[in-house]
Amino acid sequence: MTNWRRSLGDVFWTVDRALGGQQRPTRIQKWVARHPISAGLCLAVPFALFFLKVSPEDEADSPLLAMLGGLIMGLFIALTASAERLRQRRLKRLGIWDGS
Repeated sequence: MTNWRRSLGDVFWTVDRALGGQQRPTRIQKWVARHPISAGLCLAVPFALFFLKVSPEDEADSPLLAMLGGLIMGLFIALTASAERLRQRRLKRLGIWDGS
């Protein structure tokens, strides 16, 4: 089981390296990695408002579904930000980036 997990991780990091994952993070990426919940909230609110705007007005569940859609998008962004935090931690560990 551990060999399977290790090989899956190696495949992930190989694809990440091929897509430019070993480059220094930008200012935005650093901020997002330091504040994943804030980044999720900053994007969840506009998505919720957008979903509210495009939802049909005659349905009673429209605001609830719009808020649920915004929450799901915010959660997705927060998880992506957490993955960016792990990537930056790995860059520090490999000595590619000094953390500044």
